[in-house]
Amino acid sequence: MKKLSILIAVSLILLGQSYGQTLLTQNQKEMENQEHYTFQLNDKVERKEITFKNRYGIMVSGDLYTPKNAGTEKLPALVLSGPFGAVKEQSSGLYASELASRGFVTLAFDPSFTGESGGEVRGVASPDIFTEDFSAAVDYIGLLPTVDRNRIGLMAICGLSGMALTAATSDSRIKR
Repeated sequence: MKKLSILIAVSLILLGQSYGQTLLTQNQKEMENQEHYTFQLNDKVERKEITFKNRYGIMVSGDLYTPKNAGTEKLPALVLSGPFGAVKEQSSGLYASELASRGFVTLAFDPSFTGESGGEVRGVASPDIFTEDFSAAVDYIGLLPTVDRNRIGLMAICGLSGMALTAATSDSRIKR
C-alpha cells in the first residue's frame, strides 16, 4: 500500500510538472506574438527595427521612425534615448513616434547593456559607452538618403541627458 501511495504521488508530481511546463511554453509563445511597446504607433508613421555597432563593437538595437508622407525631401533627424534603464519600447519610442509624425526622421535606441542591445554585464552604467552610442546612432541616421545631414539633433530623457550633451559637444555632426 505504501509503495502504491508513493507511486501515485510521484505520478501526480510528474504530471503536474508536465502540465505546468506546457502552460509556460504556451504563455511564452503568446507573449512573443504580442507587441511589446507601451504606446500606440502614430498612424502617420512607419517603424522599422534596426541595429548598428558602436566603436566598442557592441551591437546597438533601435527603432527607426519615418513619416509616411515624407516624399523625396530631405528631413531633419533626431536620435533619442530614454531614462536610465528604460528601453526604446517605452518613452523614447513614444517621443520618436510623435516627432516623426511632425516631419522628423527619428531613431530611438536601447543604450548598450540595456534592452535588446548587446553588452555584458547587463545594466552597467558607462558614460563613455553611452556617449558613443549617441554618436554611433548619428553615424547610422546620417547615412540615410532621406536625412538632411546638416539637421541632426539629439534628445535624451532624464538619466542619459548628460551623455547626449557630451556627444553633442564633441561631435560636430550634431547640431545644437
